[in-house]
Amino acid sequence: MCEDIISKLKFDEKGLIPAVVQDFYTGEVLTVAYMNAESLKITLDEKMTCFYSRSRQELWRKGETSGNRQHIVSVKADCDFDALTVKVIKDGPACHTGHESCFFNLIYKDESKTDFSADVLYDLIKGRKTEMKEGSYTTYLFEKGLDKILKKVGEECTEVIIGAAKKSKEETIFEISDLAYHVLVLMVEAGITPDDIRKELDSRHVVDHKVKQETMK
Repeated sequence: MCEDIISKLKFDEKGLIPAVVQDFYTGEVLTVAYMNAESLKITLDEKMTCFYSRSRQELWRKGETSGNRQHIVSVKADCDFDALTVKVIKDGPACHTGHESCFFNLIYKDESKTDFSADVLYDLIKGRKTEMKEGSYTTYLFEKGLDKILKKVGEECTEVIIGAAKKSKEETIFEISDLAYHVLVLMVEAGITPDDIRKELDSRHVVDHKVKQETMK
């Protein structure tokens, strides 16, 4: 099946095909690169992205020097077979500048719409730790240190329990939101990223799936 689809791919006159690389967990576009038949084969064989550099006229394995490798989860072709999407689990930033994605230069944004996510909030909290914005509650927590952060996490856990015990959905939502925020602060303080948590949860899912398969035999 895989070979049949690959044989249908339409490489351009230079033997290249564009590949849109996405974060497997968030769906964020990380970069747009090019592959030729050889780099695509390497990608599929090694299960890590390998591209063709148009400027250097050579193959390059992502992360070969930086260590920020990209482990492929899926490769799909579009309806015309002339472009690819590659979903990956990344070991580090996708961009050579150190940004998580190569797409960070904002040109336009509809301010009436929000792209809120745990990752966005995490990045905001992380920025407060580095910039220490005066008057920010998040900055205050980082200034007070780990003991204060742990105390707040503990307090918010208790508040969640109280809200849930009351069977108050509204209060429980409010308190879980507070807890989630303080846990993200703790994660930044401890150097833990959302990807670390996603990978851990994903590994548990794989284990559960294997156990289920074994029990069904």
